[in-house]
Amino acid sequence: MDKMRMESVNITDKNIEKIGKMFPNCITETVDADGKPKKAINFDILRQMLSKDIIEGEESYEFTWVGKKASIVEANKPIRKTLRPCKEESVNWDTTENLYIEGDNLEVLKLLQESYLGKVKMIYIDPPYNTGNDFIYNDDFTINGEQYAEESGEYDDNGNRMFKNTDSNGRFHSDWCSMIYSRLLVARNLLSDDGVIFISIDDNEQENLKKFVMKYLEN
Repeated sequence: MDKMRMESVNITDKNIEKIGKMFPNCITETVDADGKPKKAINFDILRQMLSKDIIEGEESYEFTWVGKKASIVEANKPIRKTLRPCKEESVNWDTTENLYIEGDNLEVLKLLQESYLGKVKMIYIDPPYNTGNDFIYNDDFTINGEQYAEESGEYDDNGNRMFKNTDSNGRFHSDWCSMIYSRLLVARNLLSDDGVIFISIDDNEQENLKKFVMKYLEN
């Protein structure tokens, strides 16, 4: 015989669980009155997920970074494009079961949601490894050095630099994090409940990638 709970269901925990299924990147961890870890909602990120504009607020390089909110906007932004078939370049157009799509991968991922939302069994991506070259994107989340310095507090009130721009601080990684984050958010929507994603990466960003997958894609 199962032991009786002797208490009602915690509605707050149930609501957090529901939000976590829809927006796993909004789940964070805190401690209760007894010092035990428990799940909580990052309401700043939740508000950003539900807004098409960038919500004001500080960002820093940890599980967040300068440009993260803009990358969420970019991931959620609708596009007015469509896929155009190229029959003259195709092989066995009427009978093939394969599909090759050429285009910006973020835009293609958005278009695929129309027909493949929650239906994809396996995704494999091979993103840039961030080996030191500058990223150049058309997306709104790219930032320059002056903008990063202003938003991250790189300088104090007197204009003195607070830290160096080495490969261990935020600016070196921020553009890459924004690039991969927006694409992972959209790609996750395509995966079926038993779907998996494989990603090729090297040591430059593998630690950041682990954080993305463990925190934002685990559900």
